[in-house]
Amino acid sequence: MPKKNSPNSVTVGLVQMTCAPEPAANMKKAIARIGEAAKRGAQVVCLQELFRSQYFCQTEDIELFKLAETIPGPSTEALSKVARKHKIVIVASLFEKRAAGLYHNTAVIINADGRVAGKYRKMHIPDDPLYYEKFYFTPGDLGFASHDTEFGKIGTLVCWDQWFPEAARLTALSGSQILFYPTAIGWLPDEEEEMNEAQHQAWETIQRGHAIANGVYVVAVNRVGAEGKLKFWGQSFVVDPFGRIVARASADEEEILIVECDLGLLERTRQNWPFLRDRRIESYQGLGYRFLETPSTKS
Repeated sequence: MPKKNSPNSVTVGLVQMTCAPEPAANMKKAIARIGEAAKRGAQVVCLQELFRSQYFCQTEDIELFKLAETIPGPSTEALSKVARKHKIVIVASLFEKRAAGLYHNTAVIINADGRVAGKYRKMHIPDDPLYYEKFYFTPGDLGFASHDTEFGKIGTLVCWDQWFPEAARLTALSGSQILFYPTAIGWLPDEEEEMNEAQHQAWETIQRGHAIANGVYVVAVNRVGAEGKLKFWGQSFVVDPFGRIVARASADEEEILIVECDLGLLERTRQNWPFLRDRRIESYQGLGYRFLETPSTKS
């Protein structure tokens, strides 16, 4: 039986799973896992980045644009039915076809009544070995925002956005109580174990910092398993406003994490650590520049 939530809490579900080559199989699996999470008490369920397919950005192939779909479209229609059935909120990362030749990596927030509460188009697009996302995705143009849902105000960012404190800050300033990060990140082939561990710790640490600096919960949902040359490291996790990891999935198994988030902790944390109050907003104009030149750095 699902446990009852306290009056000021939200139970989140993280679906960490492997992906097959066939989108229909992945959708079927995701819907089943969402249902299981709902039965276990989840009110907001987040899927991993681009859950409908394997992570296709390892290569640059025009044929792979066929994986994209419109929003609204088949996936949002299917997930809306699931949200209505279970009376839950769903965060789903999709390959959006906006227009001919214009595509985005987009997270959709579907409310408990099945309606789309909002969407976020990934703002920071990587171009790294085996992560050739600039070939496929146009940078987002919807900004950083919160979305009102049946279970509170949530914000969504996507994977590479995890490394940018500005993105977390602006989303939190818009009122988000929980930041969700659908993710697809893993080990590069032939990387030394020490570097792998350092990269994983950095990924986890910076997101813990977002939670602390903004007084919010952070939820990162990663995929798991081997695809092509990448082995995804799983380890989806939830961080509270003190930066404490309250739950973490395994590194190599499919898993559904169910975590109750006490939203009252946001107020208590911000009262003791008033970082938002003490920001010197009149002095941050430099953040609008790529780099601040001084006499010693001008060339």
